Amino acid sequence: MKSIIKHRNFSKGVLMLVVALTLQSCFVAKDYARPDLETETEALYRTDNLPTDSVSIADVSWKNLFSDQYLQQYIEEGLQNNMDVRIAIQQMIAAEAYAKQGKAGFMPTLSVGPNYTRQEFSKNSQFGALFSGGLDTYDVTANLSWEADIWRKIRSNKRATQAAYLQSVAGHQAVKTQLISSIANTYYNLLALDAQLEVTKQTIITRENSVTTIKALKDAGQVTQVAVDQNIAQYNSAKALQVDIETAIFKTENTLSILLGKSPQNFERTTLDVQKIDQEIKLGVPATLLSNRPDVMAAEYGLIQSFELTNVANSNFYPSLTLTASGGLQSLQLDDLFNTNSLFANLVGGLTQPLLNQRKLKTQKEVALANQERSLLNFKKTLLVAGGEVSNALFSYEAETRKYGFRKNEVEALRTAEANSEELLKSGYANYLDLLTARESVLNAELNIINSQLQQLVSIVDLYEALGGGWR
Repeated sequence: MKSIIKHRNFSKGVLMLVVALTLQSCFVAKDYARPDLETETEALYRTDNLPTDSVSIADVSWKNLFSDQYLQQYIEEGLQNNMDVRIAIQQMIAAEAYAKQGKAGFMPTLSVGPNYTRQEFSKNSQFGALFSGGLDTYDVTANLSWEADIWRKIRSNKRATQAAYLQSVAGHQAVKTQLISSIANTYYNLLALDAQLEVTKQTIITRENSVTTIKALKDAGQVTQVAVDQNIAQYNSAKALQVDIETAIFKTENTLSILLGKSPQNFERTTLDVQKIDQEIKLGVPATLLSNRPDVMAAEYGLIQSFELTNVANSNFYPSLTLTASGGLQSLQLDDLFNTNSLFANLVGGLTQPLLNQRKLKTQKEVALANQERSLLNFKKTLLVAGGEVSNALFSYEAETRKYGFRKNEVEALRTAEANSEELLKSGYANYLDLLTARESVLNAELNIINSQLQQLVSIVDLYEALGGGWR
């Protein structure tokens, strides 16, 4: 008799397995494949000099790109102390915990614990007459449950949590890239402001001497009081400019303090003239943005996550195969609980097919598909934005390089004009207005050439960030 029962149980198990395998042929979770991006990457950099080398400046470590010792020190401090970086790390830790949970989805659930049950029966019922109105039950029960991943739902959920974790890692890398760029640009701004302040101070000394000279010319009858007043006004204009630059330096140092996660303070630094970035400017082919730009990588991981969650939503329409086992000790008397006669065990296996569920599964699938399409569009948009940033930074660098030569010639010409105007004024062959105009033009030109130097450095930093450099 026992052999017949075992045979029947075995046959039922085989039947359930065959049914499960048959149903599995109706649905197989898809594997992610990167979408075709040929259209999005074609002419992405908008340049006639199309890159053919896969190596780009983004592959260079920031420690090799920036040679200034103070800048290297500040970047190192920022990566350790910046609040945005530390927040991103915590987000990464949280995502890692979910990824670990996703990996554990293949494992069974197990719970164990003691229980006490008191049942009161009606005196007129069958059990009430037998047990004098009440029954006490003591047990120590362990429950084990395991779901077979026949539709790869658990695998897809695991991959989704892993993609979410990798997305947080890429987000952390993006924060690092942006931080390095911000620190470098802020530092270079400080150096440019220092250079402009030095030019302004020299201009103030020159204009102070000019006031003395123009007063002497007035006493000699060569100019009027108007010329004296105009020179005094020009001198005070330079003094006001000095205040503006000093204010800008103060605020820029505070900005750098925030980036480094430190209280506001003064920072040691070198000068603008010694700044050099000797690395060759290489763009790499547009496809390298997929592996270099952290935000592009994060967008693709977001697409992978939504793709896998669509697999999960699809698999929810199919039956789940669950094996449940429970066992332990059970007794009507506490003294007899830990006895071999108190042992019990149950084993249940079943397929559960969802039928009516208030449209929840269909809604989940529609939402998953919409999220997947949204993630795909976001991925493509992020790639286009990245290419635009590379294009803008490259064009700015080339433009500032050309502009610097013109600015340099402008300063030299205006300095000559200023010197000649001053000599002609002393000799009585020029108007004082010519000298005032020449002086104002020289100051503006000298400030502009400093700004041009700054923009060259900033454009390289922006290009480095746009190509995805800095996080390695």
